[in-house]
Amino acid sequence: MNNETLSPLKKTILGVQFLFIAFGATVLVPLLVGLDPATALMTAGIGTFIFHLVTKGKVPIFLGSSFAFIAPIIAASKQWGMPGTLAAIIGVALVYFIMSALIKWQGKRLLDKLFPPVVIGPVIILIGLSLSTSAVDMAKNNWTLAFIALATAIAILSFTRGLIKLVPVIIGIIVGYIVALFMGVVNLDPVISAPWFALPPSIQHFHLPEFAWEPFFYMIPVAIAPVIEHIGDIYVVGAVAKKDFVADPGLHRTMLGDGLACLAASFLGGPPVTTYSEVTGAMSITKVTNPQVIRISAATAIVFSVIGKLSALLQSIPQAVLGGIMLLLFGTIASVGIQNLIQHKVDLSITRNIIILSVTLTMGIGGAVLSWGNFAISGIGLSAIVGVLLNLLLPKDKSEALSPVEDQENPGI
Repeated sequence: MNNETLSPLKKTILGVQFLFIAFGATVLVPLLVGLDPATALMTAGIGTFIFHLVTKGKVPIFLGSSFAFIAPIIAASKQWGMPGTLAAIIGVALVYFIMSALIKWQGKRLLDKLFPPVVIGPVIILIGLSLSTSAVDMAKNNWTLAFIALATAIAILSFTRGLIKLVPVIIGIIVGYIVALFMGVVNLDPVISAPWFALPPSIQHFHLPEFAWEPFFYMIPVAIAPVIEHIGDIYVVGAVAKKDFVADPGLHRTMLGDGLACLAASFLGGPPVTTYSEVTGAMSITKVTNPQVIRISAATAIVFSVIGKLSALLQSIPQAVLGGIMLLLFGTIASVGIQNLIQHKVDLSITRNIIILSVTLTMGIGGAVLSWGNFAISGIGLSAIVGVLLNLLLPKDKSEALSPVEDQENPGI
């Protein structure tokens, strides 16, 4: 399909369709961490517009809620409260800003040195595995509903083709929700009483984030995986669009746009955002890579965010239905980390690689905590820092080649 000959109507239809592909993951993250899904839709739309503004409207990418921050947000909110945790997302934006400056100064070679696949692979694995307990806890509320949602998503992934294969989360949730209605376990009263149109609560009652240093430093290391995912996605979308976005508008601009979008999410009360490979996959199938279509998706997300009944409907989804989807989704994220190691041919016969992989995974899964005073860092963040340090400090055989990351393909982590 020729991007230049698309009518406004076709662009609108495709833009709405692309949003539905990103919709499930975008609203699932806030539902899991205790944030408002309508706010997440609004910050995804605003963040995407910011990204397109910074990248001169050239890069067809949609930004949605990042799965990498589910476990850190849950843990941080228990310790410092949600206002302090949302303020900590400023630290995530800061990481993007620093990386943008480093890429502008040194090029991507420095990132390849700091974050090779042997570091990124186990970090991505941890993002999935660290959430496995939450998935099971939610699913066991009603194993029947969880199994139905899970089986539906698996069936969509296994037996369908085309665009329908890109929306297993939405279809799994819809089928699970319908069954839950027939079982009488859904409370529709909040949906009935909700207004048709209303600004998200965090926008209605806007207040500045409550900044504190402890959650700020806690959240910074977690941004490593999304930063690398961002680089991989820029290469992938460039290959789909047959353009070199690393050169024009530049990787430093795309990184800056992502960081500014995260900063906006922090101030508006939404989860951190990241580049969505699902939408890139949809562009690959439809052969439509016009950035205007993605901006229509962003505008649609903002429109959906002010539909009060939609927000109430999303919050009425039974926990077991979400848990069933999570059993598949979080395992898939872990498998992407394994795939990353395989694709980049990380040699596990090399001692230093075994050490980095082993220590990173053991500390992350085992729940290691590093603390001093009132500050503590643990989980994915601590493991990521340890992995980076081990990679820099352990001696490297001269015959080893540094594996590139530019062909990396990750889902919306």
